[in-house]
Amino acid sequence: MTRRNPKNYAQQSIRRPAREAYSTRRVEFTTPIDADPADADRLSATLYLPDRPANPPVIVMAPGLGAWRTFGYPAYAERFAQAGYATLLFDFRCHNDSDGEPRSLVAIDAQIEDYEAAIATAKRLDAVDGTQLVLWGYSLSGGHVLSVAADRFDVDAVIAMSPFTDGRNALKRMLRQPKRAIGSIARGLRDRIGSIVGVHYHVPIVGDPGSSAVVTSPRIRREYLDLVDRESSWSNETPARIFLSIGRYRPIVTAEEITTPTLLLAGTDDEVIPADEIETAADAIDDSSLVRFPATHSSPLGEDFETSFGHQLTFLKSVFNTETLISSFDV
Repeated sequence: MTRRNPKNYAQQSIRRPAREAYSTRRVEFTTPIDADPADADRLSATLYLPDRPANPPVIVMAPGLGAWRTFGYPAYAERFAQAGYATLLFDFRCHNDSDGEPRSLVAIDAQIEDYEAAIATAKRLDAVDGTQLVLWGYSLSGGHVLSVAADRFDVDAVIAMSPFTDGRNALKRMLRQPKRAIGSIARGLRDRIGSIVGVHYHVPIVGDPGSSAVVTSPRIRREYLDLVDRESSWSNETPARIFLSIGRYRPIVTAEEITTPTLLLAGTDDEVIPADEIETAADAIDDSSLVRFPATHSSPLGEDFETSFGHQLTFLKSVFNTETLISSFDV
């Protein structure tokens, strides 16, 4: 079968299922759930549907920090569909073709509301079984699925890949570089104050050490940018107010309230979120499985995709007591 060429550099070697194994459908919904229509934002999503079974379980998935749903995430959605799981992959407000201002804003509380709206949408979609629900997140959105799952009893499984678990630890790491910490807070305040009159101050999402980026690491910068679609209009920037909220975001605090089976994947070479922090979150969740494997923060979306996906598929099969519906690729 003809393959579709990956649109980013990081996934050139990833096997993609035959196009006949699944179909896609564009989905739109509004957020927050209870907002007046005049005040709600429209979110864009892609629904990946397997060719069988009828009415499959549905996975609700969103990108990591500042990313769009096209940046490597379709590889997971396609492979889940090939294995018999539908996936609703959506963009947060202010990103890609979803509504919201200012553009590229990473607002933690709003993104959690967006997950809630996506769950409500997944539950009422035709062609899927909305009563069999999986939450999937990576990096910052990995923290979101932990936060959302702690407050719900209608989720069957959670997959958190390299999840952000404790902003306090992130803040402590930043404070080891006082100059960077002071500069980040100053930029955040500048953006917050400027936003009152509609003037926003942006910083890079990823950058080299010494830069004003949210995440600074030569390896992470390269891996992140290699996931960006070659023809994308995405820009490596976000309003700097993220610095004022990230240190207060602590999914670890409510992790013990999660009652659903949860898989946490931790890269032993992760420079952004140390594996030990993810293990602490796993220890707090009664029904959790922790997988530590040689990976960086972004490599599960690239060179370590197969290892990561294999663990996730095994986990889903155990939760739903099913076998992989399609175990081989068409050639």
